[in-house]
Amino acid sequence: MAAAVEQTLRLLEQMVQGLPIGTNQALLYLLWALLCGAFLYSRGAIFPALQSLGLTAAQVRRCGQALRKGAWAVGDLLSPFRAYVLAQGRWQAQRYEGFRPLAGDTTAFWRPRLKGWVGKFFHSLAGKALKGIGFGLLVEVGNVGGRRIPLLRRILRAEEGDNQEFLTRRLLRAAAADLKPDEVLVYDAGVSVAEVQKAGVARYVLRVRENCTARRNELPQRKQQGHPPEYGPLVRPLPRRYRGRTIPATPPDEEQEFHYQGRVIQAQGWHDLVRSDQKVSAQNETFSIWVFRDPRYRTPLVLLTNLLVSAETVFRLYLDRWPVEQIPQVAKPLLGLERQWVFAQESTRRLPELALLAANVLLYQAAVLPPVPTGFWDWQPRQSPGRLRRVLEQAGFPKDYPLNGRIREKRSVTAHLPKGVEAHRRHKAIPRTIPAAS
Repeated sequence: MAAAVEQTLRLLEQMVQGLPIGTNQALLYLLWALLCGAFLYSRGAIFPALQSLGLTAAQVRRCGQALRKGAWAVGDLLSPFRAYVLAQGRWQAQRYEGFRPLAGDTTAFWRPRLKGWVGKFFHSLAGKALKGIGFGLLVEVGNVGGRRIPLLRRILRAEEGDNQEFLTRRLLRAAAADLKPDEVLVYDAGVSVAEVQKAGVARYVLRVRENCTARRNELPQRKQQGHPPEYGPLVRPLPRRYRGRTIPATPPDEEQEFHYQGRVIQAQGWHDLVRSDQKVSAQNETFSIWVFRDPRYRTPLVLLTNLLVSAETVFRLYLDRWPVEQIPQVAKPLLGLERQWVFAQESTRRLPELALLAANVLLYQAAVLPPVPTGFWDWQPRQSPGRLRRVLEQAGFPKDYPLNGRIREKRSVTAHLPKGVEAHRRHKAIPRTIPAAS
């Protein structure tokens, strides 16, 4: 048995062994089918994916029932996975001036023909909101062998009828509750500083638009005529064109330079700012805006933060946001969950949750296991999740592997229960006769 297969099964055992007997075995089969790419070839259908593992018809049915009606939640699998990763000691959290990044993002599994409980979420390729099952992700970012690897902390379901705006607000509130004293929420464009402040997030780094503006939290000099000023002077980090004329940028409060990957990054900062819609007040939450100019890119990067740290730290914290994108990128095209053939309300949420968790498992296992070539042509294999998926696919499910004694089929007495069509046949209700009043 290959070392990759054995270590992956050992991890799956630890993840499912705390679940009810029978359900744990069914979820182990489901997770293995996800990791080896069986859903990729079944185009998102559950039963053909499980049959490709060599399971019997009864085992396939039990897996389907565990997915739909099993007594479990994705947090029951996520907690032992995190404990396994942290206990191994290979994954080390990224730190900059004592702060750790906690990356947040939303994703959706598109279900355009599903009716009833789906919401609408923005699709970047379509350029508009489409129907889908939405999820919010919070991940810690660490390092394994020089590579940034995400570690899921929370998978947040969209509630019935939620759209992207409501899901983002719930995710920000969850991040504010989960944020530890040495952690910083890192979020890409799509949220405003007002939403983050309203959610109560203590520390944050956000990407904002190039034409963003802010205000000083101090009153300008009063003019001899007119109403006394209530807002501070406007701060514009970058110049912009408006009606054929150029509006100049506000001079920065600070300028810094630092080296990153052999390049010199120039940074300009504006400090003690408040939102453009806020009047001057001592109770206002202040923040800083940093503009980074990288010679590799044409447009500057504009970040907003309330941290009192160097520009390089803000820059590196934001770059550590990108690993949160790897999880849906692996779950959808690489594991084949872009398309799904489940329609029960609970299954439509549980299957994407399992896919996101399996994607994180595959990313971590690929980083800690030695690279294995997928063929004679693969002269310089890398530790990529795609290669590990193909290794698991070629090995097949090892039926001779000695599973934990608690991971087994539940031996329930079912002889007295109706089977087949009799189990779900509908019967006409017997009308109740009411005796006539005497």
